[in-house]
Amino acid sequence: MTSSRKSLKYKKRIIVKIGTSSLSYQNGRLNFQRIEKFAYILSTLRRKGIQVTLVSSGAIGVGAGRLGMSEKPDDLAKKQALAAIGQAELIKIYQKFFSDHNQIVAQVLLTKDVINNPVRHRNARSTLERLLEMEIIPIINENDTISTYEIEFGDNDTLSAIVAKLIQADLLIMLSDIDGLYPADPRLTDHVEIIHTVRKITPELEKLANGAGTSFSTGGMKTKLAAAKICNQENIDVVITNGSVPENIFGIMEGKEIGTHFLSNKINLIKNY
Repeated sequence: MTSSRKSLKYKKRIIVKIGTSSLSYQNGRLNFQRIEKFAYILSTLRRKGIQVTLVSSGAIGVGAGRLGMSEKPDDLAKKQALAAIGQAELIKIYQKFFSDHNQIVAQVLLTKDVINNPVRHRNARSTLERLLEMEIIPIINENDTISTYEIEFGDNDTLSAIVAKLIQADLLIMLSDIDGLYPADPRLTDHVEIIHTVRKITPELEKLANGAGTSFSTGGMKTKLAAAKICNQENIDVVITNGSVPENIFGIMEGKEIGTHFLSNKINLIKNY
C-alpha cells in the first residue's frame, strides 16, 4: 500500500459519482441489483462516520426506459420530459433501497448558477452542510427539466467536482465503465496496463481521453479528467474506477490500489517537500 493510497483511509467527507453506465444495462434498463449494492455500501460508509454525498446520473435514461425507448432522443423538449419522468422514478428507487439499510436520503437538484450566484452558492452549501450534519445522504443531479444548457452541454462528472469544491470534500470517487485511465483504450488494445497514479494532469495525459461509453451516457474519460483538474486545484483527491464492481468503493476507502488515483496538490506538495 503506497502512502498516497493509505491517506484515502482517513477521508471523512467523500463524493461518489455514479454514471448512467454504472446504473443500467446497455439497453438503458436499470440494474436494480447493482443499485441495491451501491445503497448498502454507501449506507455502511455513513454508519462508519464518513459523510457521503451521491451525485447520480440516469434521469433521462430512466425516463426513456420507463417509456420503452432504447435510444436517447435528440429533441431538447423530449429530453426535458424524460428527465422529469426519470428523476421522479430514480429518487423513488434510491429511497427504497437506502431505506432497506435504515439510511435517509434527500434529493438536491442543482443548476450551474450555483457556481457564480453568491446567494444560490451560499444556500446550496448551507443545505448540503446541514444534511451531512444530520447524517443524511444527499443525492444530487442537475435540474435537467428547467436548465437547457446543462442538458445540451453539461455532464455530471463536472457537477461532481463542483459539488466536491462546494462542500470542501476530501475525496471524489467517479465510477466509470472501465477500470481507470489507460495509455490506450483497453477495449480496443490488448495488453495495456492501467495507470494507477497520476501526480499531474498534462496535455499528453488529456489526449488519452475517450468519449462516452453508452448511448445514454453524456460523459467519458475526457470529462472525468476535467473534473479531476478542478479537484486537484482544490486539494481534493480523485479516484476513477469501474462502477460495475460496487465493492471497489470499499477497496478504495481501505487504501487498496484500485482504479486511477489523481493525487491532490496537497499530497504532491508533501511529496516534493
